[in-house]
Amino acid sequence: MARIDINCDMGESFGNYIYGADEAIAGYITSANVACGFHAGDPSVMSRTVALCREHGVAVGAHPSFPDLLGFGRREINATPEEVRDYLTYQVGALMAFTRAHGVRLVHVKAHGAVYNMAAQDKRLALAMAQGVARVDPALIFVGLAGSLLIDAAREIGLPAAAEAFADRAYNPDGSLVSRRLPGAVIHDPAAVAERVVRMARDGTVVSITGELVTVSPDTICVHGDTPGAAELARAIRQELAAAGIEAGPLDPLLLCTRRPGC
Repeated sequence: MARIDINCDMGESFGNYIYGADEAIAGYITSANVACGFHAGDPSVMSRTVALCREHGVAVGAHPSFPDLLGFGRREINATPEEVRDYLTYQVGALMAFTRAHGVRLVHVKAHGAVYNMAAQDKRLALAMAQGVARVDPALIFVGLAGSLLIDAAREIGLPAAAEAFADRAYNPDGSLVSRRLPGAVIHDPAAVAERVVRMARDGTVVSITGELVTVSPDTICVHGDTPGAAELARAIRQELAAAGIEAGPLDPLLLCTRRPGC
């Protein structure tokens, strides 16, 4: 049976500001990417989110970003590779403290926003991010855009790598994500999103915004927690995966190696 991980960005509330639908979506996903305080989240939110994941049996991952609360981590910052490396180490280490406090394991790291997109096309940044993760724990799974330099960087330094695709984001023909500034960049229709996910998981392809077929071959598929109706999207995805005979389950380093011999 085919198997795919369904991940979601969570823990993005901050102080008195409530953001996302973490409680509603937790029952439909298999992995969570928990904000680490740089683009969203705070210590109390991090702790509560890890506890929520433990309650629902959801694997916990870190979701580090540029230090950019005002821009929600979606603004490009001219940081050096060394700074980016240290940003990753700092944030992953902080979340690992909370997973230990709650008696769960930190499984993966998936960067957020601008630093994710920039490093997908910049090998120096991609390597810096992977090194920042490896300094905390070289067994952590490094999640990156399918077909990007993030995956290459993880494998170059020996980190387990998981290729990611996006359920609710439109793709360009080159496999990059359509800018959120453009119309149609975010897909809201649950039926359309669920159909895309089944195709990604079963066939390893997605139709780009201009109609071309793009190869993605994902190990994990993301539903953005801040997309309106995210819980409905996740529920539709789980229903369609089950109907297609595709198992949803968290990332497993042994399965990743089975899919990609020689890793």
